[in-house]
Amino acid sequence: MVRSVLLIGLGRFGKHIARQLDQLGHQVMAVDQVEERVEEVLSFVTNAQIGNSTNADFIGTLGIADFDVCIVAIGNDFQSSLETTALLKDAGARLVVARASRDVQARFLLHNGADEVVYPEKQLARWTAIRYSADHILDYIELDGDHAMFEVQIPKDWVGRTVGQLDIRKRYNVNIMGVKREGRLELSVTTETVLGESETMLVLGLYKDLQKCFHI
Repeated sequence: MVRSVLLIGLGRFGKHIARQLDQLGHQVMAVDQVEERVEEVLSFVTNAQIGNSTNADFIGTLGIADFDVCIVAIGNDFQSSLETTALLKDAGARLVVARASRDVQARFLLHNGADEVVYPEKQLARWTAIRYSADHILDYIELDGDHAMFEVQIPKDWVGRTVGQLDIRKRYNVNIMGVKREGRLELSVTTETVLGESETMLVLGLYKDLQKCFHI
């Protein structure tokens, strides 16, 4: 489903978001008060405007209630981020997602109208630490504070055995969601699926259970 997104703040983080949203086929209105930044995204956003998002009159011209989600990606001026978040909510925004770099910023943003907060630096640091702290971990997605999904290499003593024989759901409370063979992800995993030596798998569960099962 195509979504209508208002993106405010076109620094490096905001620009990456704009590119990804464009690749996913969504409609993006991009806003920044710096003309050069706006010009840099013109080729991959639906619309773009130069303006000060802390100005209530300017916010009022954007038709905030028409957007499915408003993303505040301002990174170097927390006061502006805070004011923008509050103005968006006051203008009738359905969903406001704001960027934070510290927990105290997140608390202020949530108190002033943000529905959700993202920590790009913190989340990337955690991903990097986990991804490169062990050779057998190829990717990692944190689903919430307790649950995660990992792409891991098949342990040597699992090779040639079926999912049913291993029964890791019962032993470790971990679910095998998919198996990647020669770069192709197969999601139709059954108890009869045999795990191969050069394969990887997607596993889902509580982070503490995944740690125990795969020595993370």
